Amino acid sequence: MAEQQNVIWRYARAIGQQAGLVVVLVVGIGIGILLHAIFSEDVGKAETPVVASTQPSEPGEADEADEAPIQEWTCSMHPEVRRLEPGLCPKCGMKLIPVKPTKAGGLREFSVSEAGKALMDIETVAVERKFVQAEIRMVGEIDYDETRLAYITAWVPGRLDKLYVDYTGVPVQKGDHMVYIYSPELLSAQEELLQAREAVEALVRSDVGIVREMSEATVVASREKLRLLGLAPEQIETLEATGQAEDHLTIYSPVAGIVIHKNAQEGMYVSTGSRIYTLADLSQVWVKLDAYESDLIWVRYGQTVEFTTISHPGETFTGTIAFIDPILTPGTRTVKVRVNAPNAAGKLKPGMFVKAIVRAQVAAGGKVMDPHLAGKWMCRMHPEIVKEGPGVCDICEMPLERTESLGYVGIDPDKTDKPLVILATAVLRTGTRAIVYVEKPDAEEPTFVGREILLGPRAGDYYIVRSGLAEGDRVVRRGNFKIDSALQILAKPSMMSPEGGAAGGHDHGPKKKTAKGPDAKGELPAMFLHRVQAVLSAAEAVHDAIAEEDLAASRRAFEALGDTVRSIDTADLTDLTDHQRMMWNEYAMRLGNDAVEGSEAKMPKELQRVAKSLETNIALLKKTFGLHGEHPFASSRPPVPPEFRQQLGSLFDAYFELQRALAADQVSTKSVKVQQALAGVDMGLLAGDDHTAWMDLASGLEKILSDAAEATEIDTQRLAFSLLSEQMSAIANRFGPGGEGPLFEMRCPMAFNSRGARWLQPEESVRNPYFGAAMPQCGNVVNVIQAQSEPGEKGSEHGRGSH
Repeated sequence: MAEQQNVIWRYARAIGQQAGLVVVLVVGIGIGILLHAIFSEDVGKAETPVVASTQPSEPGEADEADEAPIQEWTCSMHPEVRRLEPGLCPKCGMKLIPVKPTKAGGLREFSVSEAGKALMDIETVAVERKFVQAEIRMVGEIDYDETRLAYITAWVPGRLDKLYVDYTGVPVQKGDHMVYIYSPELLSAQEELLQAREAVEALVRSDVGIVREMSEATVVASREKLRLLGLAPEQIETLEATGQAEDHLTIYSPVAGIVIHKNAQEGMYVSTGSRIYTLADLSQVWVKLDAYESDLIWVRYGQTVEFTTISHPGETFTGTIAFIDPILTPGTRTVKVRVNAPNAAGKLKPGMFVKAIVRAQVAAGGKVMDPHLAGKWMCRMHPEIVKEGPGVCDICEMPLERTESLGYVGIDPDKTDKPLVILATAVLRTGTRAIVYVEKPDAEEPTFVGREILLGPRAGDYYIVRSGLAEGDRVVRRGNFKIDSALQILAKPSMMSPEGGAAGGHDHGPKKKTAKGPDAKGELPAMFLHRVQAVLSAAEAVHDAIAEEDLAASRRAFEALGDTVRSIDTADLTDLTDHQRMMWNEYAMRLGNDAVEGSEAKMPKELQRVAKSLETNIALLKKTFGLHGEHPFASSRPPVPPEFRQQLGSLFDAYFELQRALAADQVSTKSVKVQQALAGVDMGLLAGDDHTAWMDLASGLEKILSDAAEATEIDTQRLAFSLLSEQMSAIANRFGPGGEGPLFEMRCPMAFNSRGARWLQPEESVRNPYFGAAMPQCGNVVNVIQAQSEPGEKGSEHGRGSH
């Protein structure tokens, strides 16, 4: 009975346990359904400081942000999916979440509250200029110093009757006997000397002087022959003293060293020049290292190298770089670097493996700083020979070279420019370019702006910055991946999604419900159009130079493109909408990087790569601003009536008179003549869009000329002239220069406290109206406006002035 009760109890307890599990499961499902309902109804109100950039710094802003209408929905797993209404992700089936509005209005901007910044563990560091140290690590092995190898060879043909050193590895000293050789030729040469001496002695009392002299010459020649056959002077003297010829010759070691090869055996017959022994002087050895291609920029002749071997743990040896192989090994992508290393103690054995390191102090321009070599002269063959001035090497007598020609800094390292560097942890690499996040100063809350920059080589924990940052910028060194991910979710450009949502690369669902992308199409100010025209002309000049396969011209064209992009300053963007200005700044950054990278290209293949990037960015620029055609602005400039062109020519002539007067430092009243010429232009000769465009440009010109006429100081006149030049440039690009020849648009970057200013000239030689005689040649050509008779011509870069 008891046993039956126990069985029933165990059965009941098992049922109770199963029932408990069922209850727990039911309760869990119920809670999940409830949370899902709550989250679905109020997902847009969830506070997520890591992603959202709407955390308010003032009371009341949260309500305003929460009440903002939801315009787009996205997928947390696939942020490229964009819909105008809630639903399911077409890729993974997850429920779409709303894209919350952001206060960070920039294309690459991300804002977060102080609490969110702390949760994201964001740290920033300043970009600075300083000398940094690059450590180049290499591996290799020890080898014989080829300049310290010696060979013992047979100077006469014969038989090797005795080899005194009969195995390799034996150390020998200079003068040690090495070989005992029998040679009939040597015996014959000795007999010749003895016979010549006997003839001289027999002719001592001869009256025939010429015979005696010939006999004495024969003695001298016989001695020289024996010397060339390998007999030492002492051996020749002994032969003459004893009069006994020897049929054997002893060969002595010419140097001290180690026998590393034994090339003959006793009893062998050898001919003249046959190698018998090879000796190596191991008091100095070579260390042959493999340097990776990416490290070569910091490797220099004469640098000190530290290396270690496993056979001497804890001990560091040093040497000097004496040779850098001019040919790269294709299989390993490495270059052989040879180091001269002293080995007086004999610890370094040929064949040993070594690990080496070179520490290079990096200066601006990719140079290496070594105060001990600055301003000195060095031998490329023997870099241990360093002198204060020019001369020849003490070893090889080759002319010495300045260390600057070998990649070192100049004579005064204290005045060497420090490179602009950034911590490697702050960089998100995307090939030759990189993304960094710069902290926006004076923002109400922590705001970070993504910026595409160009990097130079890495030096230790730093990268050299080529373009895109300035000293003092604070960049994110920790948390940059989190910011990049947040921007990706917000459909903004990021490292993982370079075009963001602005490039139309997202899935917006059906066409009829596509969310409007942030383009910048619409009415664009005439001045901005004029500026962008110059950029497109410069880009086409790059294309033409690359098509001609001219590396130097291509680099100059890229440099001119960069100058043109940088010349568009804040004043040129004042009439743009906020969004248009934001989009231009994005493309100016990209085009500027293209220009820098192209101007520094060293190979045609590199130019082609940069040209593809430029082509893509120009296409996006045209698409964003609604520009169409191969050359969308003035390449197809509509022809104007000849009478109007003549009147326009008079207007430009008056303008040029004013320009020449200011270039001559003359306070001028020439602006009145410009007013009169403007009044003489009959706008009734134009029709349609031309008429409207002229009215717009002429009204602005009248206002500027009215103010200029009242100016009595030359500085005030020059300021008014800069505004006048902007308007005249827009007229020239819209209607042509009026005359037969082209107009050259100049820019002086130093005018008005380095803000820069432009002007027009009918000739290419610079005549600066803003500085006059102080700096008459300050400026460069940034655009060429062709005459009406050449409508197919495009503006191009024609050279540069000087300061």
